[in-house]
Amino acid sequence: MVGFRGLRVLAVAAGSVGGLSGAAYGLLNTQSRQARTVIGVPRELPFVADGVFAPASSGPPLTFAVFGDSIAAGLGAESPDGLPGVRLARELAAASGGPVRLVTYAVSGSRTTDLVPQVDAALRTPPDVALIMIGGNDVTARIRIRTSAALLAAQVRRLTDAGTAVVVGTCPDLGAIRPIPQPLRAVARRWSLALARAQTRELARTEATSVPLAALLSPRFMADPDELFSPDRFHPNGAGYALAAEVVLAPLCAAARVRTMA
Repeated sequence: MVGFRGLRVLAVAAGSVGGLSGAAYGLLNTQSRQARTVIGVPRELPFVADGVFAPASSGPPLTFAVFGDSIAAGLGAESPDGLPGVRLARELAAASGGPVRLVTYAVSGSRTTDLVPQVDAALRTPPDVALIMIGGNDVTARIRIRTSAALLAAQVRRLTDAGTAVVVGTCPDLGAIRPIPQPLRAVARRWSLALARAQTRELARTEATSVPLAALLSPRFMADPDELFSPDRFHPNGAGYALAAEVVLAPLCAAARVRTMA
């Protein structure tokens, strides 16, 4: 999700954009250091479990690609079975009755600018259906909201022009991350929700389907943080990813049906 160093950048951005007083900026800067201390630095990489997931029947596999940041990659899942890509590949296979090949291009720490090499790699053999989840690192990297959303739409168009059906989970609500103290958490929430809205507007001009992750998931994560966050209190755990997979499954199944009938 969010880069840890980006918390300080977010404090700087809040001060420069919002015209905060020196005292208010000092508070945000102090809080960013406190949050980084509490959260720590991830010591593990996400599991990789790419491969073919097949029900009883066989046939040529539907290729399902996952793009984005640590959330898309599944950092925080306790096992490969908990990865969002694995959960969704299995569900797609069950729904379609045929095999599904999962290919993960998502990389922890990615910003929307980093989608370019991910999509470059995928377009060597365009996937049938794709899921993109990205945006949190853009907030803390001070990438302009309008620029970030336009970059996302441009990469979506590259995929759809190649015949890939695309579903995008828009930027999650960073205000759900409890280790980020107030008022810094409120700044993170405001910016992440603004980015999600901008992503939705830009995606409406493409052939992709957008899923509002913040609106659908934030209430649950805020109500049950101990049940849905991993030990770093920053990334979801397997249960959290199961919830995220649940809200994007129906749009993915619809996209996959359209692609296979094309």
